[in-house]
Amino acid sequence: MIVFKWIWRLIWKTTLWFLIISVGLTVLYRFVPVPITPLMVIRVFEQAFDEEKEVRLYKDWVPFSEISKNAAQAVYASEDQKFLDHNGFDIEAMEKAWENNKKGKRIKGASTITQQTVKNVFLWQSRTYLRKGLEAYFTVLVELIWPKERIMEVYLNVIEMGDGIYGIEAASQAYFNKPAAKLSRQQAALIAAVLPNPRRWSPAKPTGYILKRQGWILRQMNNLAPLEMGI
Repeated sequence: MIVFKWIWRLIWKTTLWFLIISVGLTVLYRFVPVPITPLMVIRVFEQAFDEEKEVRLYKDWVPFSEISKNAAQAVYASEDQKFLDHNGFDIEAMEKAWENNKKGKRIKGASTITQQTVKNVFLWQSRTYLRKGLEAYFTVLVELIWPKERIMEVYLNVIEMGDGIYGIEAASQAYFNKPAAKLSRQQAALIAAVLPNPRRWSPAKPTGYILKRQGWILRQMNNLAPLEMGI
């Protein structure tokens, strides 16, 4: 009985502290730039233990007002066209993904920009049920506390955009030698085109497939209404 009470007390305290820390961090990051993410740390360790690679960590946080609207429109068009309408989850895409998984197929686009942001800022890269459960929890939390503009701002600043390159400013400087504020539609679409696998593909050396993706993204950017957001 004493052991049971001790275990129950431990679970209750752990849960309470998790809620306090998770809510506290989410509120903090609503206003403060995210200094580093779990993925950045993991990549640095991977590079440090790989003798063939140098340790690279290029990131430079810039406010949303200093990011070209083309960049936001490009990832909106390529990654999550329902971004402004959903509450963090694209139910239709999730249902399609579930049906295709049962058939042994995979579908792209089930993960929203909010979910990708949460996964990068708060969690680690894996496909376990624990991580998926935490992703759902933080997605709800972020959608409740952050406006859409903040979600997009954080996404564009922390997402992996190359080997050791994180965020739109670092990517813009690395690939086009210019600040993110001056990205053209073509350049923004090219960066967005490599996001499914930014360590395999590079905007600096686009393959035929990436150029086709860029063309598709540009057409989507033209077809979609301009991304309008406000706090």
